[in-house]
Amino acid sequence: MVCILALAALLPAVGQNNPYGIDDECYRLFDQAEISLGTDRFTAYNDSLLHRALVVGDEKSEVLYYVERLKHLTRLVQRKPTTPQHDKKIETARLELMQIAEKKGFMQYYYYAYDLTFVHYYNHDMKIKAMDLIGVMQDDAYARHDAYGVWNSQKFMTQLYLDRGDYIHAQQYIKRALQIYETTDDPLIKRQSPTRLYCDLSDTYPVNSDSMRINIKKASHYAKQHIDSVRAAFYTSVVHALDKNAPAYRKSRDFAQQDKRFYTMNLAHPVFYKTIDAIMAGDPVDPSKVVDTLITTRNVKFIANIAEVYGFVELSFELEKKLVTRMENRIASIGAGNLAEMNARMGNKELSEDLHHTEANLAKTLMIIAILASVILLGAFLVVFNQMRALRKRRIKDAKQIAELQDANEKVRLANEAKTRFIQNMSHEVRTPLNAIVGFSQLLSLPDGSFSEEEKEEFSGHIVNNTKMLTMLLDDILNASAMDSGKYRISIEEGEVHFMCKAAISSAEHRLQPGVRLYYAPESEEPFTFRTDPRRVQQILINLITNACKHTSQGEICVSSSLTANPGEVTFAVTDTGPGVPAEQAEAIFDRFTKLNEFVQGTGLGLSICRDIASRMGGRVFLDTTYDKGGARFVFVVPVNPPEIQ
Repeated sequence: MVCILALAALLPAVGQNNPYGIDDECYRLFDQAEISLGTDRFTAYNDSLLHRALVVGDEKSEVLYYVERLKHLTRLVQRKPTTPQHDKKIETARLELMQIAEKKGFMQYYYYAYDLTFVHYYNHDMKIKAMDLIGVMQDDAYARHDAYGVWNSQKFMTQLYLDRGDYIHAQQYIKRALQIYETTDDPLIKRQSPTRLYCDLSDTYPVNSDSMRINIKKASHYAKQHIDSVRAAFYTSVVHALDKNAPAYRKSRDFAQQDKRFYTMNLAHPVFYKTIDAIMAGDPVDPSKVVDTLITTRNVKFIANIAEVYGFVELSFELEKKLVTRMENRIASIGAGNLAEMNARMGNKELSEDLHHTEANLAKTLMIIAILASVILLGAFLVVFNQMRALRKRRIKDAKQIAELQDANEKVRLANEAKTRFIQNMSHEVRTPLNAIVGFSQLLSLPDGSFSEEEKEEFSGHIVNNTKMLTMLLDDILNASAMDSGKYRISIEEGEVHFMCKAAISSAEHRLQPGVRLYYAPESEEPFTFRTDPRRVQQILINLITNACKHTSQGEICVSSSLTANPGEVTFAVTDTGPGVPAEQAEAIFDRFTKLNEFVQGTGLGLSICRDIASRMGGRVFLDTTYDKGGARFVFVVPVNPPEIQ
């Protein structure tokens, strides 16, 4: 007898509080109707389901009412002969279910109507009617270009061939169905599970073979709904029994039997597991009862193989012998004409399906030819169009290159002018301290008595100051060169804030103009040590202090430090009382060779170098344009955790 395809496999993911995604009260009534199928209580529950569905506007529950009605009609004669009148009721219920399912947009139940009716016909030996129904369904699906319907027709053909014991053709249809499942994007198909197909595919291979075991394992892997897990558990229990793994067998057996639908799925009869339990326990088994009770040939073969594994060779042989006798009697009971017609119908279905495949392939071929012709024409057009566009792009590119060359030439011209100005400035800047050094050195070389000791000491001081000035000029040039060549290095180590500030003041205070006060005003007197490059910090501070000394002729210069102005960073500031810097020049002064006062000594590189060093340390140097108390305030911010060690 062909097994009923599980309705649960048609379900979507859980919606609301039940697996059907319907109104919870509708689901309760549906569940009661499902339990009451084939009994007198069914009609009351199912009518209540329809009433509730109409009240709450649940269209899916409304369709399920018709599903259950058709299932009830097939269940009423499941274990007794049917009548023409009852078959007519089933056919009417099928058409009504298909009509409402199509109208409401639930095509899975449209094809489920075919499913239920097909099972009814087949279980009552109306094989020709079952075959005709599959033909109608398949033609319907192809006419609609409905992959879901085609997929279902493959599954029905699988059941027909499995029931006949024709595993070769059954295997072909199963593999086609699995191919559709793997390649389609139809949501109705993808929502289901291929577990049943893999279980059926395992039945086409010899019992206890590797192929059987592999497909049973896949069936368990792809189980989506609980009903899939029950089916997979049945087959898994057989594998465990064949492996003589009693604990695993009992676990899978109990899981399958706990579901109230297990025996209605016709997977096995209670005698099936009782027989396996008896074989495992070494108890006697009546082979006649097993063969007479178990409907499916495959289940008898399972028990025969399990008996052989446990050493009951005679029982295994007796089961196989009685099974062969039963199959011979079944074949003999089918009229020769009926069998021939059924074979012809099934052959015609295969030819019809092959024809559909051929037509589909032909349509694809014609489409490919049309596409190729369109591609050729489009390609010819694109060639001409691309040539025209390439010519236009070439012209635009040429114009762009000309503009870039003109821009580059202008930059070269400006660079040459800047270089010329720099050389001129450097010639002047270097000549001034160099002349002073040479002049005062010559005075000191005169015979003793020419100058007093005080005058000689003064001359020596001038020589020292101008030597430091010359050294500073050369340092600026070397630092700028190192920056450009990439050889400038930052070395991270421990540095203390107050020490670095005081060291910078000590190194630059000799540049103070007379009467100007230079002092350090930290936010906190507490020492603070952090990871940085102390020498580069001092270099930046010395440059900023030196810059302030050049432009401050009276008043004071204040060096400050703060840990709170910018959390996570140390903020240094050098504030002077000089003439200040116009806000619009706040960024220009950081350009190389830029000096706001050409009469002040220097290369114009100092501030540019400060900004480059700060950037390499993960910090920044800028002019505080919000400072409005007279003079200028330069700020240097450096992170407590520099990028190299973060």
